[in-house]
Amino acid sequence: MDTRHMRIFVALAETLHFGQAAARMNMSQPPFSRQISSIEKTLGVRLFDRNSRNVSLTLAGRHFLADCRRVLADFDTACRDVQLVANGVKGELRLGFMMHAAHSIIPALVRRYSEAKPDIHLILEESIPTDIDTMLIEGKLDIAVTFGSPYAPHLRTHRLARDRLCLIAPADHPLAAAEIVGPRDLRGEKLIAAPASVVPVLRAAIGIYCAAGGVVPHFAFEPRLQHTIIRLVQEGLGVALIPQSLCTGLGPAVIAKALVNAPEFDVVLCAPTTSRNPAVATLFELVESWDMGNASTRNA
Repeated sequence: MDTRHMRIFVALAETLHFGQAAARMNMSQPPFSRQISSIEKTLGVRLFDRNSRNVSLTLAGRHFLADCRRVLADFDTACRDVQLVANGVKGELRLGFMMHAAHSIIPALVRRYSEAKPDIHLILEESIPTDIDTMLIEGKLDIAVTFGSPYAPHLRTHRLARDRLCLIAPADHPLAAAEIVGPRDLRGEKLIAAPASVVPVLRAAIGIYCAAGGVVPHFAFEPRLQHTIIRLVQEGLGVALIPQSLCTGLGPAVIAKALVNAPEFDVVLCAPTTSRNPAVATLFELVESWDMGNASTRNA
């Protein structure tokens, strides 16, 4: 038996009329009647009591009707779902993001995408940028929000925002009184920054900025996470150059200062160009229509 046999049985079980049931199935009555007899023979049970005037379901027929309706409903749902998944309307999307994006971009991105695609199950993976790169390559993430890189031909990217470095210092630090800070002002300062193995884009930007003032940076502490860096600054253990998007709500113990010619960098949505998950394309389409941060698109 297959689903067509079930539909033939259900047609007769619901109408209890051979002529009406045959018409529902776009069949003439004689072959329809033969199909009903064949179904009963295959199952080895009588599903209908019938005479020249009436057709009624047997006890076995009533139970079979309930089971057939459930199986057909599941089958129809499966057929609809596979089409929705193929069109990026339903399915699963593994979205990676760095902590600093969680502070700014991710909440709005997740809200808008969830509203637009409620049947896509978003799996959120917060991680460090270098791990995000590896997870994209290994297929452990479908798409990610991270720092942009000019050396990523294997990725499709869309710029979400432009960020820049700013200085944070303890409120009682001499630099906290400065109107603006340049690279020479960092001479002799204890810097707190994530290592290059974690955030190569930020670490390179800090190094280049210090070098512009002839300063060799002294990294006193190198925690992996930006929020840990902020906490260490709050404790008076040094100063830090962090993304400007993290320089809000720091509390009274930390002061944020603009930098002269502050280094800028892109925050991008990116996914492998080889991705076969249709939900990836739908997320790109949505962020492009939002025009977040006057983003521009690059297809590598």
